[in-house]
Amino acid sequence: MAIVVIGGHSRNVGKTSVVAGLIAALPAYNWSAFKLTQFGHGRCSLNGKPCHCATSDHTWAISEDKDRSGKSDSSRFLVAGAKRSFWVRSEQGRLAEAIPTITRRLAESENAILESNSILQFIQPDLYISVLDPAIQDFKGSALAAFSKADALIVNAGHNGYANWNGIALDGIPDRPVFRMSPPNYVTEGMVDFLRAKLSLPSSWSGLP
Repeated sequence: MAIVVIGGHSRNVGKTSVVAGLIAALPAYNWSAFKLTQFGHGRCSLNGKPCHCATSDHTWAISEDKDRSGKSDSSRFLVAGAKRSFWVRSEQGRLAEAIPTITRRLAESENAILESNSILQFIQPDLYISVLDPAIQDFKGSALAAFSKADALIVNAGHNGYANWNGIALDGIPDRPVFRMSPPNYVTEGMVDFLRAKLSLPSSWSGLP
């Protein structure tokens, strides 16, 4: 079994599109996909909607998506070819409470791909890739903590690799592959070959949908 984690430094940098693209490009791996979301104050972990509940049973929730409309992130994973897709929701800082259930779902999987930074506090994946867009200044704390663990970086090719990230410069990171993506194409042949080499996948490019 292989576990791949895709993270990113902020929202809207292309993490979900990268996950969906890799699932579609590597269908033989029969992925189980996981979308992890941590909500701040005023959002309910049961459904992600605004609420004012404070009961202990609402600190986290996990649901398996069966919808193939592509309207939600976890649904997009199914459309891309995932065998199963889960949405994990927790209050900020309470992800640990969901880990036993996540671990059981991982054990049921042939191979798994997770969209998250925070999960790295609890599991050791076979591969962690960070998605970056220098045009977006925000750099989440969880992403910064995970940055040094990245086996590779995927960077929006429309920018020169520099951003106001408190001294973080992408060209200053040695011995780490950097793949350039050009949305709406979020996955390249080089990225897929990299995953194959790291995870011992068959060596034939399957293409993208």
